[in-house]
Amino acid sequence: MADLGYDGRVAIITGAGGGLGREHALLLASRGARVVVNDLGGSVAGEGGDAGPAERVAREINDAGGEAVADTHSVSTPEGGEAVVATAIEQFGRIDIVVNNAGILRDKTFHNMTPDLLDPVLDVHLRGAFHVTRPAWIKMREQSYGRVINTSSNSGILGNFGQSNYGAAKMGLVGLTRVLAIEGAKYNIKVNAIAPVARTRMTEELLGAMGEKIEPRLVSPVVAFLAHEDCPVTGEVYSAAGGRIARFFIGLTPGYYNPQLTVEDVRDHLAEIRAEDGYIVPASNSDELSLLVKQLR
Repeated sequence: MADLGYDGRVAIITGAGGGLGREHALLLASRGARVVVNDLGGSVAGEGGDAGPAERVAREINDAGGEAVADTHSVSTPEGGEAVVATAIEQFGRIDIVVNNAGILRDKTFHNMTPDLLDPVLDVHLRGAFHVTRPAWIKMREQSYGRVINTSSNSGILGNFGQSNYGAAKMGLVGLTRVLAIEGAKYNIKVNAIAPVARTRMTEELLGAMGEKIEPRLVSPVVAFLAHEDCPVTGEVYSAAGGRIARFFIGLTPGYYNPQLTVEDVRDHLAEIRAEDGYIVPASNSDELSLLVKQLR
């Protein structure tokens, strides 16, 4: 089968000055995409700014014969998101792919969590994806084509000690992904999410020696496939780590039904409620409601 290419496509990749974002940008550019390399160039905690990282990656792409432009706007504000998309339109005339990858960390146990640790994390991860995707979405609807990849995390899907702010933002991205997949369906806009595990400056302390086997470049093929016009799926979440790819999904158990439900019924039938045999994977809330209607009848 033919190799997958991106000739004529324009991609925005946020947080592309290093780590995962850099690898995504290099891979897509090597296969023909024109790339907006967005990175504020701040610290892991989201402080400060430096045009260097975005400019270096853009130069690396251009020197290799690709096409890229650096962009240093912050994704954490509506104005910043609009400006990132404006860069793509001004430089390349369109936008086909958005990879929401920008992120920061401000970890703290929940009893020590404060607004100054919560708000910036939500602003970059969750609101940042919203701010960049929305102006791009308008263009994608007009052209009846688009691909959006959001970067979630197993810290949101499964939870992780000391990351209530990060986990909330990352699981919020799953909800955003699901809604946009539904809204984008009739416009040929497909929206998926990844939950990557890779050695980056945000994870090197956590992964330790194991990080040597979990390289960022092994996540990028998953992103690139989800960004391709041949991608058949939407609204899904994929775990990607060290060359292994798997799917996370939301399952619904058959549960327990009693039209005269009491508190004691919940207690007495908890095992049946939690039993995983016969679960379904609803594609939307209408799937759950259909099951509920059958039970109520």
